[in-house]
Amino acid sequence: QVQLVESGGGLVQPGGSLRLSCAVSGITFFSMYAMNWYRQAPGKQRELVAAVSAGGTTTYADSVKGRFTISRDDAKNTVYLQMNSLKSEDTAVYYCNTKWRLTDYWGQGTQVTVSS
Repeated sequence: QVQLVESGGGLVQPGGSLRLSCAVSGITFFSMYAMNWYRQAPGKQRELVAAVSAGGTTTYADSVKGRFTISRDDAKNTVYLQMNSLKSEDTAVYYCNTKWRLTDYWGQGTQVTVSS
């Protein structure tokens, strides 16, 4: 059974930082699969925030470039999202995602709220 479990969300002031984690279980050869972070703000569509390929190549949405960093630890089957210089518009539920054997898998999401 494939499971993705996010953690690390919370309330932070503008300009602050948070580090999200996504622990993955049930996927063999985890290192061979791309991992993604999405987010969904109230009333908006879910959007891709950052992705890391099997080889470690990273891509980012323009809105987070230079502020967010995605990374992976294949020994721990875990992917991270380091978020710095947070803005109020980063407030959303953040989801971890991967496609394994042609099926999309999602975590339950973790709430990030940026507010003073």
